[in-house]
Amino acid sequence: MRIPLGVRTHAGTVALLAVLTAVACLLVSGLPRTMQASYDEALRRSLAGADVTAADLTVTGAPAQQPGELHSRAEFAYAARRWRALVPAALRPLTGPGGHISAKTFRTPADGKGPIREFVNLGWLSDAVRRVNWVRGRAPGAPTTMRYAGSTIPVIEVGVVEEAESRMGLRVGETRLLGESVHTAVRIVGVFRAKDPADRAWGHDADVLHVTHAVPADGPEELHTTTLMADAGLAALADPTRNLTYRWVFPLDPRAANALSAPGVPAAVAEFRRQVDVQGTGLISYRLATGLPQLVTAFLTALAAAQTVLYLVLGGLFAVALGVIALAARLLTDRMERTLALARARGAALGQVVAAGTALTALTTGPAALAGYALAYLLPGPAPPIVHIGPLAVVVVTVAFAGTRVALAHRTPLRERRGDLAAVRPSARRVTMEALVVVLALAGAYLLRARGVPGTAQQDPYLLVIPVALTLAAALITLRCHPYPLRLLVRLAARGRAAVPFLGLARAARQRATGALPVLILLPALSLSVFAAVIHDGITTTQQIASWQKVGAPIKLTAAGLTPETIQRVRTAPGVERVAPAMTGRAQITGTGEQPYVVAVDLAQWRRVNEGAPISLPALSAGTSAGTSAGTSAGTSAGTSAGTSALVSPALGPRGAFDLTWLSPVRLNAEGVIDAVPGFYSSGQFLLVPWEVLPWHAADTLLIKGDISPAELARLVPSATIETQEAALRAIQADPLTGTVRTTMAVVTVALGAYALAAIVLSLVAGAEGRARTVSLLRTLGLSDRQARRLTLLELLPVVVITAPVGVALGMGLPAALGPGVDVSVFAGGLPVADHTPGLLTPVALAAGLALCAVAGAYAHTAMTRRRELDAALRVGTD
Repeated sequence: MRIPLGVRTHAGTVALLAVLTAVACLLVSGLPRTMQASYDEALRRSLAGADVTAADLTVTGAPAQQPGELHSRAEFAYAARRWRALVPAALRPLTGPGGHISAKTFRTPADGKGPIREFVNLGWLSDAVRRVNWVRGRAPGAPTTMRYAGSTIPVIEVGVVEEAESRMGLRVGETRLLGESVHTAVRIVGVFRAKDPADRAWGHDADVLHVTHAVPADGPEELHTTTLMADAGLAALADPTRNLTYRWVFPLDPRAANALSAPGVPAAVAEFRRQVDVQGTGLISYRLATGLPQLVTAFLTALAAAQTVLYLVLGGLFAVALGVIALAARLLTDRMERTLALARARGAALGQVVAAGTALTALTTGPAALAGYALAYLLPGPAPPIVHIGPLAVVVVTVAFAGTRVALAHRTPLRERRGDLAAVRPSARRVTMEALVVVLALAGAYLLRARGVPGTAQQDPYLLVIPVALTLAAALITLRCHPYPLRLLVRLAARGRAAVPFLGLARAARQRATGALPVLILLPALSLSVFAAVIHDGITTTQQIASWQKVGAPIKLTAAGLTPETIQRVRTAPGVERVAPAMTGRAQITGTGEQPYVVAVDLAQWRRVNEGAPISLPALSAGTSAGTSAGTSAGTSAGTSAGTSALVSPALGPRGAFDLTWLSPVRLNAEGVIDAVPGFYSSGQFLLVPWEVLPWHAADTLLIKGDISPAELARLVPSATIETQEAALRAIQADPLTGTVRTTMAVVTVALGAYALAAIVLSLVAGAEGRARTVSLLRTLGLSDRQARRLTLLELLPVVVITAPVGVALGMGLPAALGPGVDVSVFAGGLPVADHTPGLLTPVALAAGLALCAVAGAYAHTAMTRRRELDAALRVGTD
């Protein structure tokens, strides 16, 4: 067989197979690239938004004896080079150039006679020139000496931050004595200001930039500040009684992070920590301070949840795409069957026939797969192994399917088959295998629900297999059961006088072998597309609820000591519709000593503020049980003593009447247990009380409904912190992992729906030749165009009518069947996505699309067969 002639003869089928292969390879190579890019972006955002002291690698040194102290910049720089050489290879890309070194004393008392104790610590920053501006005085210089109490003591020149000048009264030119027994003096020669207060490096040196106020439990108030000295001041720190620490900070570069190498970061940090520990001696000890392993582990946990869901639907998409490509390959081999049968009858060996049949398939799918693979590189992101393996798997599976089909069809020359006349019973081995698949799928789903989800950040291969097994089991059951209702319909149609229903249904019932593959494709495509839509809708809905639970109202304004005048000013501002005041604080339960947080709120006004919101608020009414809020459960307590009603958290437990000391003593009667107060508390010990419990009208929170901007509220209450439900929702949706999951779900839903339509079209095209022959013969007996369309529809619709409802029902039930295996709460603001009730849009759209496709196919087929000459259909042995 000549390949160019085969391509020219079957140009339409070859083009269809090439397009399907290219699209499948583009999806299987492109989607993982974009997903991996989003994983990397999520990790980088997570690390960039983390506290700098947790993300960076900081080596701290604590000299135990004077010989272990460092007294020059060169010694610190040498130690920094040594630490950097010890950084494991897995961490080196994350620790870019730069970093800084510091040497500081802490809790260094200064002489003073006021009621507040002052601590003036000595500090040295290796990059102070880059980070501070001197606004008064000058930069510190070399130390000098002075006489004090009959001895000579060093005088270290230092600079202080502006805040220390105003709060602690430190002035340029002033000399202060430090220490209690062994003294050192500092002379303040300048006042500095940070060049860039937002520089992340200041997170390690907040004590230099700000004055710290402390109130010890057993002493007077304290003010702490850390000064800056010159390099020459390091030599004057030789004091064994002084608390001294060194820090070498290696800043993390989030831009170099990627999700593929993230699993190795915790082990690399552990190795670096071990290397740092062994460098210590009896003169100085070292340790590594970082929270990077915890940050990466938390990210990997969220990543595992995203990968589980995405690989689940992508695996189904890949399987469905392979099935549709197999349908196209079957169509091509069917079109080549007569040519290959003729070659086999003329003496061609089976290997030659198989080679001729698979060569055209290979030459079609190979370049198409390469084109799809190349197009995937237009999408951003790194290339995980699946990017390279996927297209190769598509080509191998397609060629193997075509070769196997040709080999089975031409095992013997001139083997005539009429599969439409008699149905072949399945073998016992096949029935046993299908029953085994069904049993294993059901048992796997049960075991998955029983054992839950492993508490690790690793993939769960078992979870990825179960959904595929469930869809395959449902497809096998449908495939085995759908002939029975068809046979019943055929018998009913045979009793009628109309021939078209009987003929159409009889052809549908007899095409069991040719309809098996479309069923095995259509059902998983429908079920997984509905599953993706259900998860997508569940995440979107829960994100809305999570944003309302976080804020508690459309707008929440928080400020200490809101006066009645301020509340009235907000209440009467343009755009404000309703305002519910609330007061929060910490109280003490008399008798037990527990100190829960308390929320007192005007519940009636709060309900009006949240009218139409997707959450409900707790109810408090004397002598009745408490209601529940969204995501909460209520239980009644045994107490019925008189007192103000209250709801308590699970940490406080059900209880009866109790006394609470807050703004004033009050007796409360716990009506029930509530899991959370939206916008305030969701864990720990807390309780909710009505606004009337307050001895006077006080508020520190306003829950607002209206069309007023946060900027306008900030102008009305300058000291307020303002949160909005819309901003909270945007923050939840802005997470790259969340966006990737939602986008991929939408893409997969559309792609699977398109593949379901393609399966129907290919099934229609595959039987077009035999259907055209039948319609042409029936036309000679007076079959009209309308009857021809009805005949075609009756032949096609059983697959859609029987398979579509099963696929939709399975897709809607998969989230419940998988149970805790699909945990997408990390993408929904931390709330569990419990409501998997989808809208009717996706199922109706899919069903309508399949029905329209079948109707359009029937009309197109009738139009094509109308051009067929009737005398050709009557010739014996011709088509």
